Amino acid sequence: MTPSALVLDFGGVISKTLFETHNLSEDALGLPRGTLDWKGPFDPSTDPLWREMQAGKISERDYWYRRARETGTLAGETWDDLPPFLAAIRGNDPAAVIRPEALTAIDRAKSAGCKLAILSNELDLFYGPEFRTKLPFLASFDLIVDATYTGILKPDPRAFAFATEGLRIPAANCVFVDDQKRNVDGAVAAGMRAVLFDVRNPARSYAEALGHLGLAPET
Repeated sequence: MTPSALVLDFGGVISKTLFETHNLSEDALGLPRGTLDWKGPFDPSTDPLWREMQAGKISERDYWYRRARETGTLAGETWDDLPPFLAAIRGNDPAAVIRPEALTAIDRAKSAGCKLAILSNELDLFYGPEFRTKLPFLASFDLIVDATYTGILKPDPRAFAFATEGLRIPAANCVFVDDQKRNVDGAVAAGMRAVLFDVRNPARSYAEALGHLGLAPET
């Protein structure tokens, strides 16, 4: 059975990670280049907090709340919530940090008649609901499931059920893409095909996902 839906995580998969945009963040905050030295998946050996998150000792939300507070201290701000942190370091143009590979894959899947969904643990929690109006490509999606409102975080099986029930297709028809292994494992357990997104090589990860949809690489 050829899958007929592409289900994407948002942060890291559709948008670039904060680790990739430290220079932009430092410029926005007026900090010297090199101030933000946490590199997450790009150099786990230098980021003990990331390693704790990967080991399941803290949640992804915990990780980013800690980074928000730390960065706020450096910038002379008090950020106890994520939207002000994201707004300050990414400015008023969230489109600038959307992966071009994501837009290409979304367009190809949509053009091929595939359904599109976002399944995110943090979408509006991180960015605030108003940011969606600045990303017109979101109109291409048939469904957006955001744990900000459902309260059910991946890899809970219920999170994947929200996607399949919302799309009205079986799990086996879905290709799920996420940059966190535990979420990919959860998708596989739910019956989906899944791709572990490599933030260091987004083009390859999207090519793998499109391949599962029966869409050959562009030449």
